[in-house]
Amino acid sequence: MTQLNLLCLPYSGASAMVYSRWRRKLPEWLHLSPVELPGRGARFAEPFHTDMRELAGQLALEIRDTLRAPYALFGHSLGALLACELAHALRALGCPEPVALFASGTAAPTLRTEYDRGFAEPKTDAQLIEQLRTLNGTSEEVLANRELMNLTLPILRADFLLCGRFRPLQRPLLNCPVHVLGGRADRATTEQLIGWSKETHGGFSVDMLAGGHFFIHEHEARVLSLIKGHLEVHRRRHQPQVAMSL
Repeated sequence: MTQLNLLCLPYSGASAMVYSRWRRKLPEWLHLSPVELPGRGARFAEPFHTDMRELAGQLALEIRDTLRAPYALFGHSLGALLACELAHALRALGCPEPVALFASGTAAPTLRTEYDRGFAEPKTDAQLIEQLRTLNGTSEEVLANRELMNLTLPILRADFLLCGRFRPLQRPLLNCPVHVLGGRADRATTEQLIGWSKETHGGFSVDMLAGGHFFIHEHEARVLSLIKGHLEVHRRRHQPQVAMSL
């Protein structure tokens, strides 16, 4: 089988660089492709999006001509919702579906709560900082750094609007397997995570890890092991058989 591509979508407030360290920890057959979003990283000068489907559509158009199959999609939190929308957007453009969709750290699209929808209106800087504090993913030293916060908060504000204004659509389900990762101390409940099974006709799994919302960093080795394990099954299933001469 040719190399399998893993496209990774960042969580709220982050750039694609949060996945860069994964590159040296994945096997040679699994090629990491972090997907940068407008308004951050190398795309800092571009305007933010606050509509999930518009963003997914733009990314699909950008990716289409360079997309190499087979590929898988991974997203954490906001990135999970965006990865799902990207799979649909790519399919609508005539691209093959991913061999797997990894949805990490967030409730299924159809089971998002009023708490999530409470982010449909812009938050103040103080509200955003308090939200970062409750997620336990940012140190107090960073939160007190005005220069860093001036860079981060506009991204976070736009990303929270992406999540808060998102509404699921009735449409044909995906056919690829969906693999869900959750943190045992995270806010998303087991029921909300299992709800991802309603997004596909394909296989489904849920793996719970210790830790809170940022378990993907707290238990990075376990996360990568799960990703590799699921994709290794696909790789072996589709690896060309070499004819043996007698």
